[in-house]
Amino acid sequence: MSEQRRKIEIIRRWMADRHIDALYLQTAGSFAWATCGASSYINTASTYGLASLLVTLDRQYLLTTNIEAPRLENEEKLGSQGWEFQTNFWYEGTTAVADLARGLKLASDSPFPGSIDLSAELARLRANMTPEESLRFRELGKGCAKAMHAAALSVRPGQTEFEIGARLIAEAEQQGIQAIVNLIATDERISLYRHPLPTSKKLDKYAMLILCGRKKGLICSLTRLVHFGPLSDELKRKAAACAKVDATFINATQPGQTLGNIFEKAVSAYAAAGYAGEWQKHHQGGVAGYEPREYLAIPGSTDMVRNGQVYAWNPSITGYKSEDTVLIGETQNEVLTEIPDWPMTNVDGIDRPAILEL
Repeated sequence: MSEQRRKIEIIRRWMADRHIDALYLQTAGSFAWATCGASSYINTASTYGLASLLVTLDRQYLLTTNIEAPRLENEEKLGSQGWEFQTNFWYEGTTAVADLARGLKLASDSPFPGSIDLSAELARLRANMTPEESLRFRELGKGCAKAMHAAALSVRPGQTEFEIGARLIAEAEQQGIQAIVNLIATDERISLYRHPLPTSKKLDKYAMLILCGRKKGLICSLTRLVHFGPLSDELKRKAAACAKVDATFINATQPGQTLGNIFEKAVSAYAAAGYAGEWQKHHQGGVAGYEPREYLAIPGSTDMVRNGQVYAWNPSITGYKSEDTVLIGETQNEVLTEIPDWPMTNVDGIDRPAILEL
């Protein structure tokens, strides 16, 4: 059985368990998930694409305009997946969802009139990777790592954050990867902002590069730091402490463990390293998939780790951050965004990236 047919079966079993007759998938992430990687978007910054899906217990519809239909048919090959195209002209309004779902109990992945919003539950369903998705995640992780490495090696004092970010985007695009999150900070801005949008500030000594790269709907996240000249003792302490917290997250992320228990161990690691409270200044990451984080780990969470899920942890201490994307196995976890030849530090049996000193 094809991956796509198995995906539809998974969706329909999920619907049946919730007594749902029809499921409307509007977001670009849900579209890619249900179609095994197809792109419905034109504006890469939009949550919603220009095509959507409606799955019932015996039919599967693709709703779009005459602009998008040819690409989705000819290049994405969605007709051959069994999707029935419902196409209207771009200037027309449409009542297709209401007509096709009339008399049916309708749910959706985001708010829609007459439907039940099951976005949170769907995020958890999307997070369970098929073997084919795991293979695509591995390919994506290697591409993101290659792009990050090339961009980091090109960093030089005097470059603006815009210039550094542009190189990171260019390197990702050369791998067929969209940089949907591209954050750059230099020097004091690394300590000031957890989400540093690039600016015209010029690099003196210290740069942080953050990438969330998307390909076939899946998203990998990683962060790397570059420094010119000797590291201060304070920065060395923060790097070591953050690596310890990150290793704690990765080691604790095992099938059957709850995110609440994992989070508690990481909070204790922060405190033991002398940085209690730093975890409150930024989220710590969570389950990756068709969003940078399908859902976050939070204190007390009862969400459970499953074999084959993908996690992107991103512990940070003011002035430093550690982040990679990790595939969870039954007995061993696999770092998907590891960069060969990058300086590493081993903590509790886990290799974590160090600062690249140039």
